[in-house]
Amino acid sequence: MARELAERHPALTIRVLEKEAEVGAHQTGHNSGVVHAGIYYAPGSLKARLCVEGARLLYERCERDGIPHERCGKLIVATDRSELAALEELERRGIANAVPGLRHVDADGIRELEPHARGLAALHSPGTGIVDFAGVARSLADELRERGVEVATSCEVRHIQTGAGRIELRTARGDVRSRHALFCAGLWADRMAVACGGDPDPRIVPFRGAYLRLRPERRHLVRALIYPVPDPRLPFLGVHLSRHPSGDVLVGPTALLAPARDAYALGRVRARDMAATALWPGTWRMARRLWRTGIRELRHAAGSGALARAAARYVPEIGPGDLEPGPAGVRAQAVHRDGTLLDDFAFSATERALHVRNAPSPGATSALAIARHVADRADRTLDL
Repeated sequence: MARELAERHPALTIRVLEKEAEVGAHQTGHNSGVVHAGIYYAPGSLKARLCVEGARLLYERCERDGIPHERCGKLIVATDRSELAALEELERRGIANAVPGLRHVDADGIRELEPHARGLAALHSPGTGIVDFAGVARSLADELRERGVEVATSCEVRHIQTGAGRIELRTARGDVRSRHALFCAGLWADRMAVACGGDPDPRIVPFRGAYLRLRPERRHLVRALIYPVPDPRLPFLGVHLSRHPSGDVLVGPTALLAPARDAYALGRVRARDMAATALWPGTWRMARRLWRTGIRELRHAAGSGALARAAARYVPEIGPGDLEPGPAGVRAQAVHRDGTLLDDFAFSATERALHVRNAPSPGATSALAIARHVADRADRTLDL
């Protein structure tokens, strides 16, 4: 968003306040690295529109700046006849969303694209790819610095006050006064909005997703990206196999409530974060509705066996001995008071500020398009 505003308003004084010592330290640097094509999302939704546009803008930037990326393609595989109707619905959505190159393939087509995979039918998305999103973030920060925009790291915002035509941000590196602020706080988005006088609904409920990785000698079993037909009740895509820009092949992720908003390590627990999740009525209403899903995720997290069995539905040669510990991330999922998981991107406004309230997957893919969307709103509503 800072890059977009600097492009539109060269005379504007812009400063980026980054909580951590480097950019991309949270969701940006702890994800599968997949550039989504826009298949899953309801036609007309922000996710559908901004994902397709965002992927195009992202590929253009990577090609221009030499950021490593690959349009490796993805298969969404149905292994049971009960999944075929849902696969057809995904194809309908993908076509409605103008996903480039999407096509239906049969069992032979699956083997042609992924020789070790098996299934009844699949959707092939040749435009889906992989990229180092942390590298993209660093590229954006470098461009901002070249434009004379300060990117202030280790600059956590600790208090916010508005009034007298200004918004004042008390940070770890001193006070910052500005006419306006745009908050893209991810896992802390709800807290920043509430600190500005915004609605506490929805609340960010963090979900920890852990991956396993295929042992190097077994990476040949997966050429690109192999995904299941997702559960339409959930914003998660299920256990999948994805080739990471690092060369790893990841299997997962799990999806469990996290004891901290930055619980990348299993032992990290933060009392404030646990209390925020436990005291939110939406958490319990969500749990009552999705308890069967919770039990399945606990099984996946209990050991490599369950994840290996889930992966073997698509690549039968994979067994528990082929997997080793992999990375983990934390998803910032907005949950309403009534227990519904907010499935679309969401934005809000408070006095002298705009907020990104919900931008889970495909948030990284869509980032450049989200920036345009919010900058359009800033141009309409703020005296820039």
